[in-house]
Amino acid sequence: MQSKRWQHHPIAPKEFIEGCAEHPVLLQIVYNRGVWDAAAVAGFLNGEDALLENPYRLKDMDAAVARIMRAIEKKEVICVYGDFDADGVTATTLLVEALQAAGGRVGAYIPDRVDEGYGLNISSIEERIAGKAKLLITVDCGIRSLAEIAAAVKMGIDVIITDHHSVGPDLPPALAVINPQRADCGSSFKRLAGVGVAFRLAQAVLRAVAEAPWSKQSPDEAAETERSLLDLVAVGTIADMLPLIGENRSLVRRGLEEMRRGQRVGLFALLESASTSPKSVDSTIISFRIAPRINAAGRLQHARLAYELLRCQAYEAAYDQAMQLELLNRKRQDLTHAAQKLAESQLIFDREAYPPLIFAASDQFQYGIVGLVAGRLVDRFYRPSIVVMQGEEESRGSARSIDEFNITAALDQVSHLLVRHGGHSRAAGFTVKNEHLPELIEELTQRAASELNQHPELRPTLWIDHELKLTDIDWALHAQLARLEPVGQENQSPLFLTRHCYVRDVRAVGREGQHLKLTFNPPGEKVYDAIGFGLGSLAAQLDAGAILDVVYHLERNEWQGRPSLQWNVQDLRAAE
Repeated sequence: MQSKRWQHHPIAPKEFIEGCAEHPVLLQIVYNRGVWDAAAVAGFLNGEDALLENPYRLKDMDAAVARIMRAIEKKEVICVYGDFDADGVTATTLLVEALQAAGGRVGAYIPDRVDEGYGLNISSIEERIAGKAKLLITVDCGIRSLAEIAAAVKMGIDVIITDHHSVGPDLPPALAVINPQRADCGSSFKRLAGVGVAFRLAQAVLRAVAEAPWSKQSPDEAAETERSLLDLVAVGTIADMLPLIGENRSLVRRGLEEMRRGQRVGLFALLESASTSPKSVDSTIISFRIAPRINAAGRLQHARLAYELLRCQAYEAAYDQAMQLELLNRKRQDLTHAAQKLAESQLIFDREAYPPLIFAASDQFQYGIVGLVAGRLVDRFYRPSIVVMQGEEESRGSARSIDEFNITAALDQVSHLLVRHGGHSRAAGFTVKNEHLPELIEELTQRAASELNQHPELRPTLWIDHELKLTDIDWALHAQLARLEPVGQENQSPLFLTRHCYVRDVRAVGREGQHLKLTFNPPGEKVYDAIGFGLGSLAAQLDAGAILDVVYHLERNEWQGRPSLQWNVQDLRAAE
């Protein structure tokens, strides 16, 4: 029954637990997160203030600010060139708002996912920017668009790059390239989201403008504008699955506070369409309710719909736009489900011996969902997965990977076969001419085999934070765990193990029985509710009366206005 490896974090030293006046379970979790000094516990739980960070630690910030200041003073047209995912849309919204608040003449351009693809597009620059904008600023893209930026510079446009994706062997020929991934960047934190990098540029510009003799904006007004942008930083950072540690965690913490104020009309309407109150917003709500709806616009229609929603000031219009995103998101779910079935129908291999790399291609796939399908294949098989939308001459693929295989590094090694590519260690996209596709897959499969052969047992690992008894689980513990927020990548929601859980009831739930619903209670004791998303197939293997060891997250659930504690089951097995 067990499908994952269970690993326990080392037990925190006795002197660490006794040296802090905090709940011992909370302290063990903090220790598991790498905080091994009792004096640092308060800093981790309370968080640093990311607004105090100096944005000029990012390389080329001074050159970028100087050029933007000149554009604002001379009333030049500025174009913010974004991306179509939630990180790119929030980054575009943020920088446009900041530059307009600073007095700039600024507009936004977001490419079409299908017609133009990721990154800068020469025809878009020529048709929509040349002759109008004097300054082009990219957000969440551009670091790999060397030819396109060279073309823009040749047209007489100054270019500022803000990006966070991996840097290639050469930097674009831009006036400024702001990317914490640069080897020569002095920032101590390298893993900002695209919206986080855009925010640092916005900070620097707003503060510089507030000090300029010609400015009508005071430092206090600039500071208020900074704070108002943090909700966008939270959404984009969480949506792009960046680690919620260090600077990111502080920015997201402040951003969640801003979201709970409910001041941004578009986000308020989006939360309402998702049956969520602003006061209840946390990282999970953004991950599973807000980000998918924003992303649905770029996947199935055009990301400008999400951009316009985030910029909207009128509630009725914002609610109509939010409902459009709601309908698109439902359509996205249906299309992804159908595409996953099609992809899996192409897979012919021994279910006990998966290949090193999983590949599916079809002209029936929609480009907006191939990344989602690849992610689902990784979840099911725990192998690097590539899903390709085949076109007449070129094909576009999306790749998702596992900890043991850096997919973007692998694509770098076969770049001679690609038209373009980019991404992170576990997620990437590429365009390839059809005649090169077979060779590309063969090369990547060989590289995956070579690297993954070093890992004889490829299974996802669950790192258990603490073992709880049933009597430990109550609202007081949940309140302590809430102090770990915001949780996410590399600061995961705590994972608990409870042994010898007596199954009172078990059944498959969901439209196709894909989820597992359980209730536990030792005879005569309290009932504990549990849900296992994607574990519905286990229902046939379990019976009432079974005794299980269960690994889970402890969550707050609400049904018909009544809150309860719920176990979000990650894995289970027959009790030892």
